[in-house]
Amino acid sequence: MKTVTLPESFQAWRTAARQLLQQEVSPAQVLWSNHSELGLDFDKQNDLPSDFTGTPQAYRVPKHFLNLAESVSCHRNPIKWEILYRMLWKLTHEEPRLLQIGLDPDLIECKRMIRAIRRDCHKMKAFVRFREITVAQGDAHHKACFVAWFEPEHFIVPRIAPFFKQRFANMHWSILTPDICAHWDEHQLWFTVGVDRTMAPRTDNFEQLWLTYYTNIFNPARLKPKAMRAEMPKKYWKNLPEASLIQSLVRQSV
Repeated sequence: MKTVTLPESFQAWRTAARQLLQQEVSPAQVLWSNHSELGLDFDKQNDLPSDFTGTPQAYRVPKHFLNLAESVSCHRNPIKWEILYRMLWKLTHEEPRLLQIGLDPDLIECKRMIRAIRRDCHKMKAFVRFREITVAQGDAHHKACFVAWFEPEHFIVPRIAPFFKQRFANMHWSILTPDICAHWDEHQLWFTVGVDRTMAPRTDNFEQLWLTYYTNIFNPARLKPKAMRAEMPKKYWKNLPEASLIQSLVRQSV
């Protein structure tokens, strides 16, 4: 049995899977393990076979599979690497048309994980709230920066950060999460390790203005509590300033 220990990194899995495949190591011979850290840079931390002396077999897989695998790599399911390698093996050794077989259990599970990731990305786009802080910049100079706290269900921050880079291109901002933090300074997007909630600001000078605006745009005629909770589950409320108003606004509308 071969043990492969990886960070939460698609590139790390891809490199390890390529080596295993070239050495004809079947899925039944591999034990995949996470060390529960996101790979900010690829770091080979694995126990790959070292006794292979033959000529590696070259394999080609559809680009669609690589796209699928990259998406699945964002999921928090600890057996995702095992599932992906099993699919890779079937594609190259058993069933080249695997991706067209709708009843394959591994493909079904991958599609389920991708749906969860897409939903998580949608929620992050909708529920990130920036708060302004002032940062010292040289002698007597200060720079306005914007910081948000979010708790994603999956490892989606590197995937979704370019959206915020484009949306808020003229701002200095940071999105802090327990897994990994994204930062943009109008020139460069970079990532650092995750932090806890205490590192993010709790309020800013514009929060009351935002709450007033939210109150004014709240339309009781369109209120559908079940639909609202489906779109904005209560687990997100603790990080949304407007959530403190929702219950009172709902009571006033009935």
